Amino acid sequence: MKVAMNGASGFVAKALKKAFPDNIVIERNDSVEAILTKLEGVEAVFNLAGAPIAARWDEAYKKVLFSSRIESTKKIVAAINQSEVKHFISTSAVGIYPNNVPSDESSEKFGDDFLAGVCIAWENEARKCQKPTTILRFGVVLGKEGGALEKMVPAFQAWMGGIIGNGMMMTSWIDIDDLVRIYSYVLEQNIVGTYNATAPNPVSNFTFTKSLGKVLNRPTWLPLPAFVIKMLFSEGACVLLDSKEVYPKALLDKGFTFAYPDINSSLKKILT
Repeated sequence: MKVAMNGASGFVAKALKKAFPDNIVIERNDSVEAILTKLEGVEAVFNLAGAPIAARWDEAYKKVLFSSRIESTKKIVAAINQSEVKHFISTSAVGIYPNNVPSDESSEKFGDDFLAGVCIAWENEARKCQKPTTILRFGVVLGKEGGALEKMVPAFQAWMGGIIGNGMMMTSWIDIDDLVRIYSYVLEQNIVGTYNATAPNPVSNFTFTKSLGKVLNRPTWLPLPAFVIKMLFSEGACVLLDSKEVYPKALLDKGFTFAYPDINSSLKKILT
């Protein structure tokens, strides 16, 4: 199957390129006309573009976070609607859900913060696609060649790992291999709609930290106070401090089976 994708330099895109070797890259500055030309012979499109959220936010960067997702989605949807593409898979995030509320796809309440607003607008643009469309709400993606672990592991290996804040906030995560398998499953089964791309067992930051320390054979004795995170990242601290307890109920109902349903199995596979 020939696929096209934007955001192609990112961690997830690199993994998808390996799984879908017949691929074409949509560049950030491509016009609708240029995208339409690239879509000739393409069966599926993956919308992955977006500036990194794990950064210090000021008002200027918040505009970048928003526009990098919304404007790229507008262009790619406009091109797809004029093409012979058979399936569109767009990205969203568990940041759409409120804090400290167990949530699945049937949840009717969304968050009221900036990140939730970005996700809502992002999904609304994707739903303007006139082809079969699937929206995947990513949790924290774990893998060997990038993502959250790339930033965390060096600190733990240097004996500086520890919980963040009080360690109670929930982390909804997914192994990169399972995420790639979800894309394949969606296309094979012709699944449309909105799905949480998260493992079925979210964990607290405390549990995540202790599991990572155990796999790396390192102590987790150096906590990182919440106020330090806020000083470093400003409003962007919410990415690390918010508590998102999200479950992939709809995906499980469709028969998808996770190879790495618990945090220990994922971390051992990635790091040992």
